[in-house]
Amino acid sequence: MSLKGKRIGFGLTASHCTYSDVFPQIEKLIEEGAEVVPIVTYNVQHVDTKFGKAADHIFKIESLTGRRVISTIPEAEPLGPAYPLDCMVIAPLTGNSMSRLANAITDSPVLMAAKATMRNHKPVVLGIATNDALGLNGVNLMRLMSTKLIYFIPYGQDDPFKKPNSLVSDMTLLTDTIEAALGFKQIQPVIIPHDHQEKDIT
Repeated sequence: MSLKGKRIGFGLTASHCTYSDVFPQIEKLIEEGAEVVPIVTYNVQHVDTKFGKAADHIFKIESLTGRRVISTIPEAEPLGPAYPLDCMVIAPLTGNSMSRLANAITDSPVLMAAKATMRNHKPVVLGIATNDALGLNGVNLMRLMSTKLIYFIPYGQDDPFKKPNSLVSDMTLLTDTIEAALGFKQIQPVIIPHDHQEKDIT
């Protein structure tokens, strides 16, 4: 399926270490002819980390998409009735935002955009990056896995021996996942070996 002319919402949450994997995928969507609408959480806007300054991340996102980021809940709400999306992506999706989405809590612009998209019966694609997906957040992951209109970028354990509860999506599969989701199908396999997985040699 061609993405040319598709209107794709792209939400980023505060898994700052994953941005270097996500930004090239935004570029790829634009190269495929998609219109990318950037949406960010409050932490993405305001929190500086060892992975870069918030202002620099926002500048990068806006430079890639050629659009000002949607940064408030009121700005995101019209993506439902007035300016609908063909698909909403959240990548990276932190465990914090995943738990809120799974429990119908809409307290950030990204989650509002997801809610607005599902209201229109359009797909939401999730690219998880969380240290507790196989811990307390496991119940939320499974709830979303079984939720209509939600599709996952395939994921695996990124460091099973040092961080056994951690799961991260393979962001290089983002475009393929969107194409499948636009046809209301989940790309398979959804659980995969992670490229950076360390092997137990003991």
